[in-house]
Amino acid sequence: METKQFFDDLQAKLGKVLEDSPAKDIEKNVKALLTQGFAKLDLVTREEFDAQALQLANIRARLDRLEKRIEELETQLRQAQVRH
Repeated sequence: METKQFFDDLQAKLGKVLEDSPAKDIEKNVKALLTQGFAKLDLVTREEFDAQALQLANIRARLDRLEKRIEELETQLRQAQVRH
């Protein structure tokens, strides 16, 4: 028997043993519990997080521009009031 064939057969047999063992059931139960727990945490995906972070950065930049514009207008208003 070739070495590759031997390892392929061994892998197949081990896979079969693991499928029929309680370890597979435990793995399924742990995955189900983790999935359930994560669902309760109301987590967001990385894509959703990145999209929200980008939107927040855009809003922050716009807010900064608006605050600067308000300061400029207030300065102009004060200067106009001083002249009159």
